[in-house]
Amino acid sequence: MTESVRLDKHLVALLGCSRGEARQYIEGGWVLVDGAMVDAPQHPIDGQHVELAPGARLGEIEPVTLLLHKPAGLDTQAAIALVTPATLSPLDVSAPRVLKRHFHHLEAPMPLDDDASGLLVLTQDHGVKRRLTEDAAHLEQEYIVDVEGTLAPYGLTKLAGGTLLDGGWPLPPCQVSWQSETRLRIAIKRARPGQIARMCALVDLRAVAVRRLRIGSVGLSKIAPGTWRYLRADARF
Repeated sequence: MTESVRLDKHLVALLGCSRGEARQYIEGGWVLVDGAMVDAPQHPIDGQHVELAPGARLGEIEPVTLLLHKPAGLDTQAAIALVTPATLSPLDVSAPRVLKRHFHHLEAPMPLDDDASGLLVLTQDHGVKRRLTEDAAHLEQEYIVDVEGTLAPYGLTKLAGGTLLDGGWPLPPCQVSWQSETRLRIAIKRARPGQIARMCALVDLRAVAVRRLRIGSVGLSKIAPGTWRYLRADARF
């Protein structure tokens, strides 16, 4: 019986590469063990067939940004827990190789209220995090809001700006329109936690469902609730 050896050590002997290069191949998803991708350098090898996938190349793993269709009723941590290889949307036909490290150290720099649904950005990329925090005041967010009640006189004008919310918050200028008799579309910059519901209450409406569709130029697309997709490399908020 042969003694098992770590995959990275086995790859060093197989390719004559350095341990660091072996880890890059493995963590990059380029190493196949009996035909299946393995991205853990410590994976034990005991006689299995190990090879590099076609097109294998060395290089640091780029951080990723994931776009989750968050269901209502989940806090941020519960939403992050939904993101697994099994919940990748089948509509994401351009998805890169799904690696375990894509699900490590994800942050939500522009969170949603627990009772809201829609686009939640989860990122490992410091540039994306900075864009969604430092530049948040300049990024328009689009919401669809299902409401109950009768709109107060001049309600849309009040919502569009020039009115103070409770606590003295001035409403930033925004675009508000009816999508149906019970649904509003609101496009606004720097929406604070709970702000959409308070805006509706200001004009005698009750927000029964809030869904974020877009942040800047990045939209949710048609992925189902509870699924996610990768942010394309050429996409910008």
